Amino acid sequence: MNKFMQLVILALGFLAVSGVQAETKIAVVNYQMAMMESDAAKAYAKKAEERFGGQINELKKLEEEGKRLREKFQRDSAAMSESEKEALQMELQSKAQDFEYKSKQLQSQKNQADRAEIDALRPKLEKAIKAVVAEGGYDLVLERSSLVFASPAIDITPKVIQQLNKGS
Repeated sequence: MNKFMQLVILALGFLAVSGVQAETKIAVVNYQMAMMESDAAKAYAKKAEERFGGQINELKKLEEEGKRLREKFQRDSAAMSESEKEALQMELQSKAQDFEYKSKQLQSQKNQADRAEIDALRPKLEKAIKAVVAEGGYDLVLERSSLVFASPAIDITPKVIQQLNKGS
């Protein structure tokens, strides 16, 4: 059993044993969904698409050129001289290496930009969750991804998204 579940069980056990007369209010939040469905994340996605669109198009062109060269090699290799085959294979290998390098470079840049955006959004999300928890008077809020089942009735994710969008 993971540490988180042990803590949840322990916390629930203390609440049950302490004889608290008030009803314990429990809620569930999907942290990742709240972050990704926020207006700020959607705006970032559009901005990232514009920022990285040129590189993505360049990768698509390289992929198409590689595919065209592979097809040419398969189709015409029987009629080619050895030097023509070698030249075509070298060009194909060069395109593949260029594609791999540019793909890794793009992925690295995109990951760095994504992390920066998430790091900037995280405090706002936590503030929104705290506001929803305070407003709703919840005693315990669990992350949805760590649960096997939770009733949609106790899911506060839409409220958190709404609060996050207000604060943005």
